[in-house]
Order: sequence, then C-alpha cells, then structure tokens
Amino acid sequence: MDFGIVLQTDPPAWRVVELAKRAEALGFTHAWTFDSHVLWQEPYVIYSQMLSETHRLIVGPMVTNPGTRNWTVTASLYATLNDMFGNRTVCGIGRGDSAMRVLGHKPSTLATLSDAMTVIKGLAQGEEVTYNGTQQQFPWAKESTLDIYMGAYGPKALKLCGEQADGFILQLADPQIAAWTIEAVRTAASNVGRDPDSIKVCVAAPAYVGDDIAYQRDQVRWFGGMVGNHVADLVERYGATTDLLPDTLMSYVANRKGYDYSEHGKATSTHVDFVTDDVLDRFCILGTPAQHIERLEELRGLGVDQFAIYLQHDGKDVTIGEYGDKIIPAVNAR
Repeated sequence: MDFGIVLQTDPPAWRVVELAKRAEALGFTHAWTFDSHVLWQEPYVIYSQMLSETHRLIVGPMVTNPGTRNWTVTASLYATLNDMFGNRTVCGIGRGDSAMRVLGHKPSTLATLSDAMTVIKGLAQGEEVTYNGTQQQFPWAKESTLDIYMGAYGPKALKLCGEQADGFILQLADPQIAAWTIEAVRTAASNVGRDPDSIKVCVAAPAYVGDDIAYQRDQVRWFGGMVGNHVADLVERYGATTDLLPDTLMSYVANRKGYDYSEHGKATSTHVDFVTDDVLDRFCILGTPAQHIERLEELRGLGVDQFAIYLQHDGKDVTIGEYGDKIIPAVNAR
C-alpha cells in the first residue's frame, strides 16, 4: 500500500514543503494539497518547490476542478512540472466544492468534468485534443504522463470515475462505504470494457496517532462537516430516502444545519455539532498504531491502493512520524 499526506497550503508555504520532504524521508509516496486559491495559497507554485526539494515524491491536488482554471492552463502546469522533475505529478479532480462555492459558483456538472478530464490528460501527455472547437497540442510534452484521480460519492459520479478516470479518491475511511463505492467504480469500468483492477483506489481521511481518542475526535470533527457538505448535495439530488446510496453515508446529515466555508478544513470549525463520535470513528483512523494498522489492513483487503492522511490537526509531526516508524513498515511487511 502507498501512503500520502494531504496538506492545506496555509502560509508559510515553506512549512508545506518541509512536511513534504519529511514525509518522503519517512516512506510516504504522495503529497497532495487542497486547491482553493481564495481560502489558501496557490498550490501549483508550491508544487514546484515540493518537487525540487524531494526525489521520488508524487504531488498533486486533492482536488482541483474544471471551473477555476482554464483546462489548457491546468494541463500545461502538469506537463511543465513533469518536464522539469520527471513524471511526478498526479491530478486529483472533482466537480468543485469550496473553490467554486466561495466564488459564488455552483460545482461543475459531471458532463463538464468528463470533458475537462479528457482535455487535461490528453494535453498533459502531448496528445492532440479538441478544445472549444479547436485542435490543441503541446508538442514539447510527448514524454509527459499524467494519471487523473477522480473524487466521487454518488452513483453517477462513481459511474463516470469507473468509465474514465485512472484512479478513484474516496474521502473517508469507512470500510462499509469503501466496499460499496469501490464495487460501483469497478462495475462501471467493467461495463465499458475497462480492466476494473487497473483503476487505483485512494482513500483519504484524517489520521491521528495517540491514546486520547476523545481529544483526537475534537481535532478531526471538521472532516465530518466537510463530508457532510458533499452528502447534502446527494440528498438534494437523490432524496433523503433513496436506495441508491448506503444508509451509513446518508443518515448522519439529518441534523446538519449548514456550512461556513471560512472554516473549511479547520479543527476549530464551529458548525459540526451534528457529527457524532461514531461517525468520526468510522470516517477517520484514530487511536494507537495497532488500531491504525488494523483499519488499514481492512481497507487494503477491499482493494485500496493508497491511504492519504488529511493532516489538518495539531498532531501533524507526531502522526507522520508514527506512520513512518511503525505503521507503514508494519502494513507493508504484511
């Protein structure tokens, strides 16, 4: 199993670079960042430094979207970084949540997302694509490669992911929901003639290593609010009683009252009272190294290829240190 970290690009930017360097030294393979340029600093500038200061680490957004940048600009960013540092970028992408909503936009449609993935991947790999009725190509990018990982929760998004993406990002670590979503992605892939096992699966969720689980829950309760924001969209689209989504994904947003994007991804978030301890224990990985290893083994058994830690809490250094010293070696030794 590969391991990654997910960082917010809070100032100072060099702290993000230092965490990426340390993660690589501890055995992590990926460093992801949020991509909401109004809420945090611009990530692509920081990627260049992250790549320059590491040797093997793969970097990219979790997740970007089709709406805040021109697709050809996004593709050129990846192709340029690959030309400078080798093929060490990955594009995590979704419909757009915080990056779009804080600007007053709605998330992109799945049709737009599909077109964007085609253009970004093709251009970033030196291929000719059709964009806005024109033919475009980066002739200097023939050696560049780019995997597209798509974030998804709902049935239609999972279907698109299986049909088109190179990887699937599930932003929670609940094994029951993971089993359901992975199966949906693999079925969609198989139905269009793709090898379902060729789609990499990345589970991303907060992880906090230590003995005081009550304190850890308070540090990661924001995550339940963030996931709840996505699930609220699904409730609006499919209805609160739909049989298209598992109850474990839907039920916990019944008492959700709203969401304040100025507190997006912050441990101090004040609008997450509806997130219960049980939800946090399922959605995140908390507790001792042994408890982390047990959950990671369960996820790997479901077909998860990478676990990426959301490091939005006060135990960043301790957690990645424990992962590097104890958890990653134990999981991969098995």
